[in-house]
Amino acid sequence: MKDKPLFVTGIGTDVGKTICSAVLCEQLKADYWKPVQAGDLGFTDSDRVRKMVRNPLTKIHPEAFRLKLAASPHHSALVEGIEICRESFKLPETDRLLLIEGAGGLFVPLSSSFFMIDLIIQFEAEAVLVVRNYLGCINHTLLSIEALKQKNIVLKYIVLNGNFPEATKAIILEQFPEETTLIEIPEF
Repeated sequence: MKDKPLFVTGIGTDVGKTICSAVLCEQLKADYWKPVQAGDLGFTDSDRVRKMVRNPLTKIHPEAFRLKLAASPHHSALVEGIEICRESFKLPETDRLLLIEGAGGLFVPLSSSFFMIDLIIQFEAEAVLVVRNYLGCINHTLLSIEALKQKNIVLKYIVLNGNFPEATKAIILEQFPEETTLIEIPEF
């Protein structure tokens, strides 16, 4: 793997991480991996990306955990009697850029002391933060940016998913890290 992996996270659940992941896989010619799938095992996020990406070279790597209950991964694992720990995760081997999609936001727990943000650090990945406009999105975005800064994680891209009022967009852009690239995509 030449480049650092990209870890797609969001300011919360249902902000469009999977669609953004598919767009980025297509545009960056990257492979895709969702380490933890909680719920929707009949049509997973990996299945969704596979269906959306047209590049035949894009490899969709299998999840490390496929949990039945659509809930926080730590809770789903507890219900199934599974322990999720740091040692459970190994990056898939690839010669291409690897795009990793997290579950929910940065502080979604995988266990009582292991969170999504810890996976980003463990994988030495750069972050992609997906933002959707809703009441509270400014607060959630700025908190996410601050958390990434505090952990010294490079925020490579911020993806504004859908339409944003100019006043909302302006506040987010004022707090934008210098090294970060803005990507705007229409709501799909």
